[in-house]
Amino acid sequence: MSKSLKRVARALEEAGLAADVMEMDGSTRTAAEAADQAGCEIDQICKSVIFRGEDSGAALLFITAGGNQVDAAKAGALAGEPLGKADAALIRAQTGFAIGGVSPVGHLNPIRAWFDPRLSAFDKVYAAAGTPRHIVPIAPEDLLRLTGAVPADFTA
Repeated sequence: MSKSLKRVARALEEAGLAADVMEMDGSTRTAAEAADQAGCEIDQICKSVIFRGEDSGAALLFITAGGNQVDAAKAGALAGEPLGKADAALIRAQTGFAIGGVSPVGHLNPIRAWFDPRLSAFDKVYAAAGTPRHIVPIAPEDLLRLTGAVPADFTA
């Protein structure tokens, strides 16, 4: 088991949640791939989209439904600063995950986060579990609680 996967499982277990991590036969790098692998609707996939705050240089997390796109202007207004693209080095340093497997939980460092209310329409959603082939089913309210994310409208 990879270090990233172990961190996700530990974060879930420490929160009192079952770490029912699922290893998929194929890639789960994209929301469409993950939905296909999980056999669910695309909006049940939690995308962890990370931006870089242009003023602060900080990584900022937007957890959104798989079929939605983050509107950078709306997201920037929530963050209180313009947003730019987070490069792989910033994402890895902040979260400990590589692009394609960024989980919303188990980060190396605390991160400010926002949560797409669309995810709350489902009993269960699926989030990346630290690798491009692992996902974890979780209730949206548990994910919201565990991440400390703020529910907000930031999608296009």
